[in-house]
Amino acid sequence: MKSKVEFNKNHVVSIRDFSVDEIGYVLDKAELMEPIAQGRESTDILRGKILANLFFEPSTRTMLSFEAAMKRLGGNTIGFASPDVSSSKKGETLADTITVTSSYADIVVLRHPQEGAARLASKFSSKPVLNAGDGAGQHPTQTLLDLYTIRKEKGEISGNKIGIAGDLKYGRTVHSLTTALSMYGTEMTFIAPPPLQMPKEILRRLTDGGIEYEQQEDIGKAVEDLDVLYVTRIQRERFPNEEEYLKIADSYNVNLETLENAMDDLIIMHPLPRVDEISPEVDDTPFARYFEQAANGIPIRMALLSLLMGVEL
Repeated sequence: MKSKVEFNKNHVVSIRDFSVDEIGYVLDKAELMEPIAQGRESTDILRGKILANLFFEPSTRTMLSFEAAMKRLGGNTIGFASPDVSSSKKGETLADTITVTSSYADIVVLRHPQEGAARLASKFSSKPVLNAGDGAGQHPTQTLLDLYTIRKEKGEISGNKIGIAGDLKYGRTVHSLTTALSMYGTEMTFIAPPPLQMPKEILRRLTDGGIEYEQQEDIGKAVEDLDVLYVTRIQRERFPNEEEYLKIADSYNVNLETLENAMDDLIIMHPLPRVDEISPEVDDTPFARYFEQAANGIPIRMALLSLLMGVEL
């Protein structure tokens, strides 16, 4: 069912700022963007507009897909991919960086290691701000492309049993995704070693909202009745020290043996980059959807850019 809700947001900071109908509206717009995202059609609806990419943390897919999305819509991009080339190296505050940058561009994309940075930026920016990941907090555009992928592959989001595996403590993608899936009443299984299980405050919100979930350590056992398996890497950079990381590293791996008892229509997703949590041998199976998932970032971000700037197809 297509959403009939209008989009009236000034910023995209957290998936919690969206309703189910608003999410559906964005997904519908992304579907319309597919031919342009794939280069089969073209448009210049954002000609003359400038996107500022401010990436204080490393990124490949998110940064490049925002650039691709803006250029597919006829716009241009400026920005940086490392804080080392920004004035933050000289001690400039994020507030000042955002205030100035928003006078140069029509829309700002921010990735930052500090949780809450995007919300702060939205208060100082004169232009729309999109959160491209803030510490271990939120990654709403990743969540929207994840939901878009599930809807494309499964026909709908609700009604699926979804397993989320890996670093559930530090992984901002799974925090955002869990929040969004709870809006659809989706049954979830959290698969991780105890030190990396989902934070208690997120589990508490699920319980308060009447959402069913399980916690599991054995990924091979958990996968037997899943419709979707969402795998994440161990967030090495967010561990307090190397010793703690090494205790957990290599604690699980999805390979052909893991999937022996999986349902035939299972799909496997991953926000990427992967390290060794999914074996390359899985790439050639019917289960793998992570590369298609990454490609879905372009139509989703195209939809958001056009909606935030009030220019639609």
